[in-house]
Amino acid sequence: MTQSDQLILDRGAQTGEAAPARQGGSAGASSAALGGAGDARGERAARRTLRAQVGRLERQLSAIVAERFPYIPASGAEGHAFEAGGEEPSCLGPSLLGLDQLERTRDRLAGRLQELRRLAAERDEHERSAHELLRLMKLEPGRFRDVRLPVSDLGQGGCGVWHVRPRLGLIGMLAGWWQLKLSSGCPLPMGSSPRGGPDSWS
Repeated sequence: MTQSDQLILDRGAQTGEAAPARQGGSAGASSAALGGAGDARGERAARRTLRAQVGRLERQLSAIVAERFPYIPASGAEGHAFEAGGEEPSCLGPSLLGLDQLERTRDRLAGRLQELRRLAAERDEHERSAHELLRLMKLEPGRFRDVRLPVSDLGQGGCGVWHVRPRLGLIGMLAGWWQLKLSSGCPLPMGSSPRGGPDSWS
């Protein structure tokens, strides 16, 4: 074997050993890239799920407040993301909430929803009791002398008041004649007083 043939064999051996090493390095880089892409897809999916949950909770909160207003307070029913999470954004420009912030927002809205549902149930019970009281006042007004029941307790708008009072004033009171009347209950408008003295009124 000549010296040139030996050099060709040595170069071939070196090339064959280096190729697997390069292939192994490429495979490791590909695995790392695939792992990073998988993590990013998982985070995006989790973000979509959390945002959908937050949106659903906000819609439920708004529905309860719209149905029960003004008897259920609207404050805090709908909050911006950083307000609901109890944190201010870390930067002044636009930014995406992290997964932990979205989770805190969801949990806070879920707690607020439970609170509003409890208030709505209490309000329903209050109105049922008021309707039952009104029914009894109509049947036997003498049992509920001077009882006043605002229409707002019945879930109705306005400032009217159901009032059991004597018929014909003092005579009715002495005779036991009682009746149920609905008064406006609204304060009288305060007009401007006339200027000048009585001479200027004519």
